[in-house]
Amino acid sequence: MLAYVIPLCLAMLGLALLLAAARLVKGPSLPDRVLALDTLYINAIALIILYGIWQGSELFFEVALLIAVLGFVSTVALAKYMLRGDIIE
Repeated sequence: MLAYVIPLCLAMLGLALLLAAARLVKGPSLPDRVLALDTLYINAIALIILYGIWQGSELFFEVALLIAVLGFVSTVALAKYMLRGDIIE
């Protein structure tokens, strides 16, 4: 059953990545672009974890954890920039 479901989920997550990237480029305002960037990295994490399950490798889970940490730090930095206009005081 997983042989059919995982490729279907990979395709749907790929479509979600494309839609989030389109919103990142087209977004009318900065908060929309930041939200699209958050969605993009969350979808990338889901895609990498699903691919790791499909391949049976544990290395992909570590990569997903690294992307999650970098995504969180970038979101905090962008939020601080949006509020104050400066990241480092």
